[in-house]
Amino acid sequence: MQCSWKAVLLLALASIAIQYTAIRTFTAKSFHSCPIPNPVNCSLSQDTDAADRLCDESPTFSYNLSRKTHVLILATTRSGSSFVGQLFNQHFDVFYLFEPLYHVQYTLIPKLTQSKSTTDRRVMLGASRDLLRSLYDCDLYFLENYIKPQPVNHTTDRLFRRGASKALCSPPVCESLGGVDLHLEEGDCVKKCGTLNLTLATESCREHGHVAIKTVRVPEVSDLRALVEDPRLNLKVIQLVRDPRGILASRSETFRDTYRLWRIWDGTGRKPYNLDVTQLTTVCDDFWNSVSTGLNRPPWLKGKYMLVRYEDLARNPMKKTEEIYDFLGIPMDSNVERWIQNNTRGDRSSSKHKYGTVRNSAATAEKWRFRLSYEIVAFTQHACQQVLAQLGYKTASSEEELKNLSISLVEERDFLPFS
Repeated sequence: MQCSWKAVLLLALASIAIQYTAIRTFTAKSFHSCPIPNPVNCSLSQDTDAADRLCDESPTFSYNLSRKTHVLILATTRSGSSFVGQLFNQHFDVFYLFEPLYHVQYTLIPKLTQSKSTTDRRVMLGASRDLLRSLYDCDLYFLENYIKPQPVNHTTDRLFRRGASKALCSPPVCESLGGVDLHLEEGDCVKKCGTLNLTLATESCREHGHVAIKTVRVPEVSDLRALVEDPRLNLKVIQLVRDPRGILASRSETFRDTYRLWRIWDGTGRKPYNLDVTQLTTVCDDFWNSVSTGLNRPPWLKGKYMLVRYEDLARNPMKKTEEIYDFLGIPMDSNVERWIQNNTRGDRSSSKHKYGTVRNSAATAEKWRFRLSYEIVAFTQHACQQVLAQLGYKTASSEEELKNLSISLVEERDFLPFS
């Protein structure tokens, strides 16, 4: 069948009009959000009736132009992110989630801690952005696509580190605990609260004024651009960085098997020929790329990005936390202040596991200087010299200088938020 150019033009104009109307409707009215079929097991022969029933069970989430402030703590493993997460977890009006992207990674890229494949990274980031967008809309049902085994009747006991979220360990999600005190251990929450009801968790999320999420599974702030520019979200990114030498020391002690060759080098003074240096250089490359983007202040990050060095937070936790909350435009409540006072003056015995947050924060920030040999420090300084200079970390020129705590290896820098 042949069409005249006029008919083609009319069809094109009609198509544009329909798309425009759809976009206007989506951005001006409420929208219905429901779980989608599992992206790993989807097929053309899926039971559409079952999917429709699942949709019917899901609530309708009203579109709200930035009533909430959405916070993303962008970090890497062993950079102090669990500590920073608690600065939001303790706030009475913040719904906090600890590493929900864990489920995306271990569903899409099983048995890999960090994928080095460009394709895997692209798949992981696409799925992660979709999940983050849903979680900020308080659509916790979306998590069901990635939790194994899949929740039954929206309940599960498999949510990663559920006990690290105060909101998931208190009413209405967990009635048995009542109010949650500052020192509740994760295990106590899991034991006393039982399985997690995602419907109740969704209700709790919607009752809170703000949502904060911590992740170490997004490499760079540029990976978040689609979310930052999303008009439905008032997303602000706190990028947490730490001296790469401190990160390496902490990982070597915490993940002893994964960093076994680094430990051999540290103990024997001989660098293994098959040492995986990407365990270090990937961190430095991601820092360099991400921080460069943030400090270049692109228009899409205006008012949305704050760079925080762990060392600055550790030395003056109250002052730095006040600056963070001021940037976010959220009043800092007394629960946060009390938590800081109780959790930055402890000793090593106060922290019962590798992700503990009770510690002498200032001493912890400098401890790597006594954990690493000077040979490893010198190697790290050479491999990461660009990012060390960028972030204001000084190099140690000798072992004596490395161990001398009276010599600070952190320059005074004021990384002002991009406002």
